[in-house]
Amino acid sequence: MIPNWSQDKYVQAWDFACLAHRGQTYTGETDGVFYEYINHPATVAMEVIHALAQHPDYQGDVAVQCALLHDTLEDTATTYTQLRDIFGQPVAEGVKALSKDTSLPKAAQMADSLQRIRQQPHEVWLVKLADRISNLQYIPPHWSVEKVAAYRQEAQLILATLGEASPVLAQRLEAHIRCYGNTG
Repeated sequence: MIPNWSQDKYVQAWDFACLAHRGQTYTGETDGVFYEYINHPATVAMEVIHALAQHPDYQGDVAVQCALLHDTLEDTATTYTQLRDIFGQPVAEGVKALSKDTSLPKAAQMADSLQRIRQQPHEVWLVKLADRISNLQYIPPHWSVEKVAAYRQEAQLILATLGEASPVLAQRLEAHIRCYGNTG
C-alpha cells in the first residue's frame, strides 16, 4: 500500500520544527534527564502516521505536518503567516486550531481549542488525539494528585469530542487514560 503522506513533506516540517524548538527540553519522569523537546512532536507524528494507515482517504501530508508543527505557534516564535507561507493554509489553520488561545481564561482554553479543532478536517483531529496519547506517557513528578486527575479528565473530554475521527487512536487514548495515574 502506498502511504498517503510524503517523506519530502515530512522532512520539510521536521526540519522547521527542529529549528523552531531548538534548545527546548523537558525532564524525564523519574530519571531527571533532560530530553530534547522535538521528541514530543516526533512521537505525535508517529501516532498520526500509524492512524493514517487506517484512513487512506485522509490527507496525510496535512496530518503529518500538523503533527510535527503542532506546538510551534504555542511554544516558539513561529507565526501563523510563516506557517501559511511555507506549508500552506490547511496546515497553518490546523496548527492554529491546535494552539491554545492564551487570551482566554485557562479554564476555557481547552474547550475553545476543541471547538476550533472540530471545525477542521479529521486530519487535525488525529493530531490532538495523538498529542494527548503522547502526553499521557508519564506524569510530571511535580504534579499533584488533583492535577493528574484533572489532566486525565481533560483527556476523556478530548476522546469524547474527537475520538470518532480515528478508532485506532481512540482505542490507544482510552488505554492510556485507563492507566494514567493508576499506581496499583
